[in-house]
Amino acid sequence: MSHLRNLFHKPSGQEHIPAAVPFVAPPFAAVPEHVTTSAKTASATSVLPEFPVEEAQLRPGNRLVYYADPRSPAADRFRLLRMRLKTYSTTGKLKKLLITSPLAHDGKSTMVLNLATALAERGKRTVLVVESDLHHSSLAEILNLKPWAGLTDCLADDATPPLSAIRRIEPLGWYLLPAGEPRKNPTELLQTPAFGHIMEQLSPHFDWILIDSPPVIPLTDSISLQQHADASLLVVRAGQTPREAVDQTIELLGKKNILGVVLNGMEARDHLYYQYYNSNMRQHED
Repeated sequence: MSHLRNLFHKPSGQEHIPAAVPFVAPPFAAVPEHVTTSAKTASATSVLPEFPVEEAQLRPGNRLVYYADPRSPAADRFRLLRMRLKTYSTTGKLKKLLITSPLAHDGKSTMVLNLATALAERGKRTVLVVESDLHHSSLAEILNLKPWAGLTDCLADDATPPLSAIRRIEPLGWYLLPAGEPRKNPTELLQTPAFGHIMEQLSPHFDWILIDSPPVIPLTDSISLQQHADASLLVVRAGQTPREAVDQTIELLGKKNILGVVLNGMEARDHLYYQYYNSNMRQHED
């Protein structure tokens, strides 16, 4: 893993890196072969039902840079990530993407929110976020949404269909199946066949399904959830995520199952972006 370790070295003198500035670590891996058949069978999206709408309260602390600052370098990185992911989507090889991180505070939730907004492209694509971090659910809280029945309710009660627990989130333009009411046995719930059945019911209705997973190392949930995804995207933070934790995560998930690594913290590149952008603006003004 030496070629990956170099990505997590923090250059001397670099400032603290905000969580919302990602860098897509090249090269992207090929989509695991075991997902090509299952993904293709679900590639045709069914007619989307009408879902209730919830209005998110967007504040600077949400770090939704793709929506709030679409011309920023961070937003541009999400466009790059979207472009690379769409390459696999158009061939029918990728729909259900697990997003996880080695440890907490690596920027995973911020990544999920921004990537969902980028993939939705203001309603051009139907994107569902499944909040599967049942230990520390945060998406609804970040967006300041009122609670409603969610994934835990669907897992614990077959009488609660997953489509009934989905809401359209505006003004972001994507859909959310929240974690739901906290339960005493979240890991056991995710390890039952019920989660797989839920994904089978949801898959035909959406172009993309992003599975927001707990961190890998403290819990076994991500390993269970990975069985129901077409591939995994790993989020790490430069200068903070230990190299040993990254190596351990890749070993646990399996390198062949990881589509790519998103590295938070390439702040030095932003100076080049702004320098280029400002230079072009001055030329147009002249």
